[in-house]
Amino acid sequence: MTLLYTDVLFLQHDTGHHPETADRLRAITAQLEKTGLVQACRAGKYKPLTKEAVRRLHSPGMVEAAQQVASQGGGYLDADTVVSAQSYAVALAAAGACVAAVDAVLASGDQGAPERNALCLVRPPGHHATPTRSMGFCLFNNIALAADHARVAHGLNRLLIVDWDVHHGNGTQDIFNADPAVMFFSIHRYGQGFYPGTGAADEMGTGPGLGFTVNAPIRYGTARRDYLARFERDLEKAADKIKPELVLLSAGFDAHARDPIGSLGLEAEDFVVLTQRVLDVAKTHAARRLVSCLEGGYNLEALAECVQAHVEQVLAASDAAP
Repeated sequence: MTLLYTDVLFLQHDTGHHPETADRLRAITAQLEKTGLVQACRAGKYKPLTKEAVRRLHSPGMVEAAQQVASQGGGYLDADTVVSAQSYAVALAAAGACVAAVDAVLASGDQGAPERNALCLVRPPGHHATPTRSMGFCLFNNIALAADHARVAHGLNRLLIVDWDVHHGNGTQDIFNADPAVMFFSIHRYGQGFYPGTGAADEMGTGPGLGFTVNAPIRYGTARRDYLARFERDLEKAADKIKPELVLLSAGFDAHARDPIGSLGLEAEDFVVLTQRVLDVAKTHAARRLVSCLEGGYNLEALAECVQAHVEQVLAASDAAP
């Protein structure tokens, strides 16, 4: 079975009138329950991360700023990043769910722990959070904390993070930019001032991490078939270089044609193809082990449809596994 990590606690990150709202998770959950997909998964158990664990990747000042603003009833960490009274606790929980998913998937094969993939339907999202700054709706970098945990707690030294959110995962790139143990592959809209403005093709890592960042910047108006071909080509290049022991996915769905913020013209059926390509890499290199973490997606109907397609594909792979 596939593990599913979600919690009503994630609804308590109250952003008010904002694109990244609790209604995103409500829409996803309603769609998955209606289609029987929640029941097809096994509920994962987790504990929130500690402040000390988050500080492994994020500066003390950054962590304390989020805690302080929340303790004062809420406010803004930057122009886009809203914090409510519960947001700090929710952010620790979201990161903890992604870390717990890594533990569970890496235990696959142990008696009583057969799951080789996991889905983390969490918020706030994380991939824009840098080592020193919460930004772009993100407090802490969930997927980076999960990848770091895989290294520290499980001794892995070949990890692949795939990010298909329409926005470049600048925070994840910054965290692992000089790290040859983590391959970061991002495909994203780029150009004409599109947020966050990073992710050019010549950003390939630094120092010992040179060559372990692969960016696929996509111009607005690119045909769907060209997007999918670029994704497959660059994903294969990244995977063949790192030969990952674990694949992690920043699964944003804001490249959908109806998304009000991102839109690269994709349809829900395209996320079936993207999911399958990532599953193929996990099967080839990582004993099918995949942890998928929700990032963006802001048209509620399209988001729910895309997550449904993603979950169905992951479940099919799980059911087909020996």
